[in-house]
Amino acid sequence: MKKTGLRVRKFGDLVLRKKSVPVKKITPEHGEFLSKMAQLMYEDEGVGLAAPQAGLNQAMIVVDIGKGLYKLINPKITKQQGAQVNKEGCLSVPGVCINVRRAKRIKLEALDESGQPLNIEAEGLLACVFQHEIDHLRGKLIVDYASLLEKIKFAKILKELKKHAKDEKLPESKTESCSLQL
Repeated sequence: MKKTGLRVRKFGDLVLRKKSVPVKKITPEHGEFLSKMAQLMYEDEGVGLAAPQAGLNQAMIVVDIGKGLYKLINPKITKQQGAQVNKEGCLSVPGVCINVRRAKRIKLEALDESGQPLNIEAEGLLACVFQHEIDHLRGKLIVDYASLLEKIKFAKILKELKKHAKDEKLPESKTESCSLQL
């Protein structure tokens, strides 16, 4: 597989904390960037990726939990129901797994890469991944959900990630792997 030339931005990179700008006019470049994001997500064995994680401060996400690829522009959750707690990881925060409480079922509106409106209903894992990626568009990371004990547990890893945020190579992490790498 040909490399995208993009890289996943890591904890400490300021682009991850900025609120994403809505896409006002969809261009062919948006479609190309979404395709590159999807390729990067697959290369890193993730199930979702938001544009800020690839260095672009625009409201776009890609998601694939093994049932087909979603390429979404300006996604917005319109309804939430129920609750679920999953141990989540994040491609931008490697080596860290956080218990995150999210809605079990959601409805969302978005545009596809050609500008057509989409209405999507999701539950379980797919709902979790959509919520995780949409959090990225708001500048929110899984570490923001961490309990005090989790913050203490992962303090050293986060400090190292922040120190090396601009590096291509990060120090080896010796923590548990997450079942959900988002």
